[in-house]
Amino acid sequence: MRESEGLRPDGRLRLVLGVLLVAQFMLAVDFSILNVALPVIGEGLGFPLSGLQWIATSFALSAAGFTLLFGRIADLFGRRRVFLAGLAVLGLSSLAGGLATGPEMLLTARVFQGLATAAVTPAGLSLLTTSFPEGPLRQRALGLNGALMSAGFTAGAVLGGVLTSLLSWRWAFFVNVPVALAVLAIAPTVIKESRPVTRPRLDLPGAATVTLGLLALIYGLTRAGEHGWDSATALIWLAAGVLLLIAFYAVESRAVSPLVPVSVLKKRTVAWGNTAGLIAFLTETSLVFLMTLHLQEVLDFSPLAAGLSFGVLGLGTVIGGSLASRVIAATSTRTTLIAGGLLQAAATLSLVALGTSSTGLWLLLAATFAGGIGNMLVIVGFMVTATTGLPDHEQGMATGLATMTQQIGITMGTPVMSAIASAHTGIHSGITTAIVVNTAIVLAGTVTTVLFLGREQAS
Repeated sequence: MRESEGLRPDGRLRLVLGVLLVAQFMLAVDFSILNVALPVIGEGLGFPLSGLQWIATSFALSAAGFTLLFGRIADLFGRRRVFLAGLAVLGLSSLAGGLATGPEMLLTARVFQGLATAAVTPAGLSLLTTSFPEGPLRQRALGLNGALMSAGFTAGAVLGGVLTSLLSWRWAFFVNVPVALAVLAIAPTVIKESRPVTRPRLDLPGAATVTLGLLALIYGLTRAGEHGWDSATALIWLAAGVLLLIAFYAVESRAVSPLVPVSVLKKRTVAWGNTAGLIAFLTETSLVFLMTLHLQEVLDFSPLAAGLSFGVLGLGTVIGGSLASRVIAATSTRTTLIAGGLLQAAATLSLVALGTSSTGLWLLLAATFAGGIGNMLVIVGFMVTATTGLPDHEQGMATGLATMTQQIGITMGTPVMSAIASAHTGIHSGITTAIVVNTAIVLAGTVTTVLFLGREQAS
């Protein structure tokens, strides 16, 4: 069944796609479902105000820090095995989070949720890319995956507000349990195991340096978001993260069985595809943060009303994800990345016209809708580019890199934009400045695609 022949996936492949998409959507929801519920959780469990951010940070640290390691473990020991094990951990940790009686129990649950995400996301993506051959079918599958993941991030904000307002913040955890159980029941019957015939040794020095480097980098970014970019502690952690990642590159260049071969890192499709993806996730997720500030702090919207306002962004991402594979087929991944970046930049820049009254709400809705379409064109183009031209036995590593890129982008965006917005005395002027910077970053990512991702690498 070759996509070049224009055939549709058979019944089993449709089930495989459905199971993987449900799992990825659930993981995307987890990134944002607790955002609007943080003050309520703090009051219910006795979190100090300064400790609330650790509910998100503990998840982000483990999710981003371990994703490359787990992606490679999935390559070596079986992608389905890692996928199912991660889902089981996610279900159990979500149940524990919903039953938490104190801050320690909740934070422990969030760490294990992050570890489960670090395992399930690259394993699920590599199962998807190895189930569908390169070409239109894989592009369509990655388009749907990207659309649902981006929509899940937006849906998390909406769902978190609804569940917290109508039931309890605990349901933001409990909602994962039946979904995880359903996927665990169906997945073993439709997804085939995927692992190499000969198993190379796991590169422990590479795993240690990249994991510690990512943990230090993300912790440094979090500290910078809290205390500003002149914080000595933040700068020390950021420097440590950079040095450890440099050490990782040096280790990989000499390793017999590297975690990520240097030859793969040097591929233009991998390097510049992941650059485009990093910028796409950094800018769009941080824009949601900025617009949340605008709605709640400037327009005085309730958390539920603010969450519901992002429904149009979710609609835009779904449309963008469904269109992306067609745009790629009609043009190229490079053209899709450029067109998506320009659309996202134009939509984001238009938000500088937002005023301090609710009359500008129509602009916010229209711009986030259009920006969501553009952002999804970039995300799907990034996923196709970053996983193309690699053999099946390296797909877990490639999707691990792509997942790491995604999670670092999500983690980086909010601290960066928060620091920019808070540098101004007025919240509205701070948000406006951050919007301009956000636009400039999107354009910079588009320029790197134009300059460094040649037509022959992404056609």
